[in-house]
Amino acid sequence: MINKYSNVPLYSQLKHIIIRKIESGDYPEASKIPSEQELCELYDISRPTVRQAISELTNNGILYKEKGKGTFVAKSKSKVNIKDYSGFTDSILDSSNPGQLNIQSIRVIKHDEVSELESIFDNQSYSKSIDLAEIKYLSGDNDSILSYNVSYIPMSLFPEIIEDVKGRKPSYDIFKGKYPLLPVKTKSSLEIIYTDQSDAQYLQVQTGHPLLKVENLLYSKNGLLVELVIAKYRADKCLLVFENNK
Repeated sequence: MINKYSNVPLYSQLKHIIIRKIESGDYPEASKIPSEQELCELYDISRPTVRQAISELTNNGILYKEKGKGTFVAKSKSKVNIKDYSGFTDSILDSSNPGQLNIQSIRVIKHDEVSELESIFDNQSYSKSIDLAEIKYLSGDNDSILSYNVSYIPMSLFPEIIEDVKGRKPSYDIFKGKYPLLPVKTKSSLEIIYTDQSDAQYLQVQTGHPLLKVENLLYSKNGLLVELVIAKYRADKCLLVFENNK
């Protein structure tokens, strides 16, 4: 219960009560917790105190709100084991059936439409006028989106990639006659960024929400860059696991 004579702030005490109830199974994943009014009456505390506790738990990804419905317990974070992470995870070209992905949009762009792509693709043996297929897709389920991914594939190497993905062709059909272009090597980088307005609509979060941005460069065995994947993971839904042996 709440100890009003403790040096620990009341909102902090309520936070730990809710966390303990989640850990004990009293509040299971995806279940609705008591309303603000119910918590006020249950623990004899003010609404601002309850709101502060709920707000901090929501910001930490422990709870989430649904407008008009209430506050719910978030699902456990998905674990990404760094030791097993290959860089092929979110690839279109390495997917057995890319057309089955949760695709949001597909279009052709000039690489200079996105400034950060210029230096990446201009280092390859492509012409300056190279076109790229831009494919946006989500990972996770509709109730819990884990990541928002954008894949860029040179149209000069895969001129029919957009039609192939829209037609739900399996990868072995996409690579017929193109096996030297199979991705066999990746180079990855990771950084912490914050959600902008464009990302927010896909990831179902407010702007300014922390994200893990993973940029993967996929190369064929002859060293040609065949795909660039930029994956943005919700930091509140994703847990990185590091394991090493000396």
